[in-house]
Amino acid sequence: MTNQTTILSTKTLSPIQKQELVKANIQVIEADFIKTENAAFEIKNLNKNLIFTSQNAVLSILQHPTIEQLKQKTVFCVGLKTKELLNENGFTVEAYTGFAEDLAEIITIVYSDESFTFFSGNLRKDTLPEMLSENEIIFNEIKVYDTTLTPHKISDKLDGVLFFSPSAVTSYLKKNTLGNEKLFCIGNTTADALRAVLSETKIKNIKTAYQPSIENVIELAISHMQ
Repeated sequence: MTNQTTILSTKTLSPIQKQELVKANIQVIEADFIKTENAAFEIKNLNKNLIFTSQNAVLSILQHPTIEQLKQKTVFCVGLKTKELLNENGFTVEAYTGFAEDLAEIITIVYSDESFTFFSGNLRKDTLPEMLSENEIIFNEIKVYDTTLTPHKISDKLDGVLFFSPSAVTSYLKKNTLGNEKLFCIGNTTADALRAVLSETKIKNIKTAYQPSIENVIELAISHMQ
C-alpha cells in the first residue's frame, strides 16, 4: 500500500464505479458531502415546455400525482443521465445538452417563442434562469427538491478529490482545506466554484470532465493520476 494514490469522492460511488478506480491501483475514500430530499411543492401556472437540469428534479416530479399529465409536455434537460431517466419514465425530450449554459443558448436561439417551466432545487445556480431572463424567454420556476450540506473532516492525505457539484465544493471546504491535490470536476459550474476559492497557482490542478457524468469524472481521474 506504500505510495498508493488516494482519492476522495465527495459522493458515494456505485460498486462498479469504485471498482474502476481500484483496478487502476487507486485507493478510494467516499463520503456524501451533500444530501438531497424531495420538497413539498405545488404545480401551478405550468408552461408549454418543461426544463430539468438534474436527475434529482426528475425523481421528485415522478412522485407527483399529476405525473401522467406532465408526460404530455415537451422536455428540455441537462445531462445524458437526466435524459435517460426522463425517457425511461415516458417523457419526450426535445433537446438536451451537457451544460446549463448550452441549453439556455439553444432555447434562446431556436425556441425563443416558447414558454417554459423550470423544475429546480434550492441551491441551483443562476446560469440558466439569468440567461433566459436576459433574452426575454417566458418561464417560471418551481422548486421541487432541497439540497443540504453534510460536511466531513477528512484526515487522510489525499492525492486527488472528485467533485460532483458546486454544493459539494462548499461542503468540503467547511471542514477541509485544499493543498496540492488534483481536483476533478463534473462540470463547469463545479470547476468555477473551485476557482472562486483557489489562488492562480492552484487553478492548474483543476480538471473538468468533457461530459458531465460520474463515469467521465472517474475516467478523467484515472488518466491523470497514473
